[in-house]
This record gives sequence, C-alpha cells and structure tokens, in this order.
Amino acid sequence: MAKTLVLYYSATNTTKRIAEQVAQKLNAEIAEIHPAQAYTVADLNWHDESSRTTVEQHEHNRRVDIKDDLPDITNYDNIVIGHPIWWAIPPRMISTVIDHLDLNGKNLALFATSGGTNYERSQSYVERTIDENGYDTKVNQGAILNNPRQIDGWIDSLNFESSRR
Repeated sequence: MAKTLVLYYSATNTTKRIAEQVAQKLNAEIAEIHPAQAYTVADLNWHDESSRTTVEQHEHNRRVDIKDDLPDITNYDNIVIGHPIWWAIPPRMISTVIDHLDLNGKNLALFATSGGTNYERSQSYVERTIDENGYDTKVNQGAILNNPRQIDGWIDSLNFESSRR
C-alpha cells in the first residue's frame, strides 16, 4: 500500500483543520510546516502594504526561510502540501519547502484554503518551482478546499496509489 504524507502550513488553523481531514481520508501521516520566524497578527495584515506578508508575497522569486524540521520523505509515495492563499499564490515558504524536499519519483498534490480565489495561479506557481528544481514528479491538479464535499471530490481526482480509507 502506498504511503502518504500531508504537510501543511496554517497561520490561523483554517488550513490545519482541512489538512487533518485530508490526512484522515487518505490514511496519511501529517506534519506541520513552520516558518523560521513565526508570523504575528501584524505580519498577516494584508490591508497594510508594509506588513511582512505583503512585502514577501510581492517580491518575485522570494524564498522565506523555514525551520529545519521537515520529515524525511524517503518512504512516502504521495506528498500532499496544504497552505493558505496569499495574494492568489501560496505563501513564499511553500517554495522553500519544495526546494528542501527530494520530490523525484513522488506523486505531489497541493490544496489551499481560501475565501476568494481559485487554484490556477497557485498551480502555475508550484509547477514553476518544481521545474526550477528539476524534479521528476507527478504534480496533480491542486484545489481550494473549504468543506468535506470539496475534499472528497478532490481526493477522488488524485492520481495516487491507493492509500484511502
């Protein structure tokens, strides 16, 4: 049976709740992604043009440091990464995560939580990061997931070897 790992970053626990549901439905292990410097409420204020997240998200090809606590993915076949959407793309630390994982030969799928966008720009962003790293990996179509119906539909669309409960 295929082994699946769900990695997620959640600033407000919204993505965490969805990641836990995805992991349970995929019979997957789960681990949290941690930025090297935690985000404060002020950092997350997207109305403030000088807030940390606003500045980070608008710097092209920016990488945001993460803690060196990602799990070893050697024994996993499928990797799922969950994240919020900030300015129509994943937080810049998601590129850093992809840079740090050896995704060669893995099935990769990403999902996001968002109240106001689709996954198109995020998909392009992720695929560009995969290409920059030269990985030979299958990138499944990502999706915005906010409820159990969306989760089930997305999981059914994944090209994963069977690991679902």
